[in-house]
Amino acid sequence: METLGNATFENYVGLENGYSEMAYQMVAHILTLGYAVMLAALLYFVLTINYVAPRFRISSVLSVVVMVSAFLLLYAQAGNWTSSFIFDQETGRYFLGEGQDLFNNGYRYLNWLIDVPMLLFQILFVVSLTKSKFSSIRNQFWFSGTGMIITGYIGQFYEVTNFLTFAIWGAISTVFFIHILWLMKKVIDEGKEGIPEAAQNTLNTIWILFLVSWMLYPGAYLMPHLAGIEGGFFNETGVVARQITYTIADVCSKVIYGVLLTVVAQHISKAEGYVYGEAKS
Repeated sequence: METLGNATFENYVGLENGYSEMAYQMVAHILTLGYAVMLAALLYFVLTINYVAPRFRISSVLSVVVMVSAFLLLYAQAGNWTSSFIFDQETGRYFLGEGQDLFNNGYRYLNWLIDVPMLLFQILFVVSLTKSKFSSIRNQFWFSGTGMIITGYIGQFYEVTNFLTFAIWGAISTVFFIHILWLMKKVIDEGKEGIPEAAQNTLNTIWILFLVSWMLYPGAYLMPHLAGIEGGFFNETGVVARQITYTIADVCSKVIYGVLLTVVAQHISKAEGYVYGEAKS
C-alpha cells in the first residue's frame, strides 16, 4: 500500500484503485444532498419560530445556528471531494490527483464541534428538569460533547496507519458518547413529567431517534475496519457507505430532532394557552 501519511481511507482508495463513475457521483450527490437539506431546514426553523411560546424559542434559534454551521461546512466538504479526485479517461475512473488537496472528514468534525453542544442544549430549553440542575446538565453536555468530538477527530487520522492508536482514541470518544446517552435519557425522563401526553409521546420518539441516529456515527467511524483493513469495506463501497451513513445520521440527529423538539414545544405551548397569532411575541 502506498503511503499518504495519516490520510483517511477515502484517499488510499482513490490513490490505488480509484472510483467508478457511480461511486464518485454517489458521494458527490450525497454530500450535496446533505447541505441542501440543512439549508431547507434553516428556512423551516426560521419560519416556525413564532409557532411556540416565547420561552421555547431559544431552541429554534439553536436549530438555526446548527443549520447554518452544517450548511457551510458540508458545502466545503462537498467541494473538497470534487477537488481531490480527477477523472482518468484511459481507465474511466476517478483517482486522487497529484498535488490536489486530500479529502478530509475533518470538515464534519469541525461541524460537530459546533453543533453537538447546541443540539444537546436545545432540549434543555424545551423540557423542565424536575430533579437535575440546569447548569449541571448543560455543563456535562458541553464537556462530554466536546470531548467526544475532539477525541474522535484525533483518532480518525490513524484509521489506516495505526489501528491501535485509532482504536484507543475511538474508545475514549465512546466513553464520552455513553455519558451523553445516559444524560439524554435522564433529561427526557424528567422532561416527561407534568406535560401533555402528546408531548410525552413525542419525547419518547426523540429518544428512539437520538439513540438510533447517534449509533450510526460509530459505525461510519469504523467503516474501513468492519470487515478487515484492505478487504471488506476498504474500497469504494465502504467510502460510499460511510458518506451515506454520516449524512443520514446528520439529517436525523439535527433536522428531524429539531423538528420534533419544535413539536414538543408546540404541544406544551398549546396546553399553556399560547395560540399563534393571538398572543404577543
